[in-house]
Amino acid sequence: MNLLCPICGEKLNSLEKTWVCPRGHSFDVARQGYVNLLSVQQKHALHPGDTLEQVRCRREFLEAGFYAPIARTLMDTAAALHPTGPILDVGCGEGYYAARLSQALNLPLTGLDISKEAVRLAAGKYKHCQWLCATAAHIPLEDASVGLLTSLFALTVPEEFHRVLAPGGYFLQVLAAQDHLLGLKSVIYDHLDSREKVLHPELPGFALTGWAPIRFSFTVEGRQVENLLSMTPHLFRITKAGAQRLADTDRLTDTASCVLNIYQRR
Repeated sequence: MNLLCPICGEKLNSLEKTWVCPRGHSFDVARQGYVNLLSVQQKHALHPGDTLEQVRCRREFLEAGFYAPIARTLMDTAAALHPTGPILDVGCGEGYYAARLSQALNLPLTGLDISKEAVRLAAGKYKHCQWLCATAAHIPLEDASVGLLTSLFALTVPEEFHRVLAPGGYFLQVLAAQDHLLGLKSVIYDHLDSREKVLHPELPGFALTGWAPIRFSFTVEGRQVENLLSMTPHLFRITKAGAQRLADTDRLTDTASCVLNIYQRR
């Protein structure tokens, strides 16, 4: 799975601790092992993506095993498909799901996230994978070079996913359902959003071949209550009153409700 220069699109070649394209654009390998291929032109903020504090909260929460059923469903579903090519995880975060999937399938993996802090933590812990700071809108990989693509609670870019997937390759997508984390939302919001969510979107160039519901309850206490909030987009929507109610919550029992969609590239 060859890397492409995010500036000119030429193939990158590895020279010790640097990746260089024929036109002379170079990208250093960070001390932790990841490569930053997010060009200035592709940034919409000075520091895009999750902050270091958010990433640390997510790692602490996920490593405690609260979302292990999601990881298990992902691994079981992927194994049943018998993928043969490399794995690409888009929106990989700090690497919890991707690293486990790679080990379960014994396939090489590239994890991609727009947050430099996320891939830095991923690369620091999961040395057997390749980690890139890049955008899903411009994936720096060659056409048809990926056998299995995954995206969990992250952005879906059908055109780019179709481009990098090999013919017949699979895309596994995890989306939050309407009733996902109702316990948390009931604490932080005065009124709950009743708009219906599209759980099985039609994606151009893909056929939906199956799907699996994932639903389970869990209980968090103390710091893990705040960690749960930090993992969600509600962190940016919460009001001062909602934040205070959550701060006063020492123990929260909630339900994770999501769906894993199986798409195959046409």
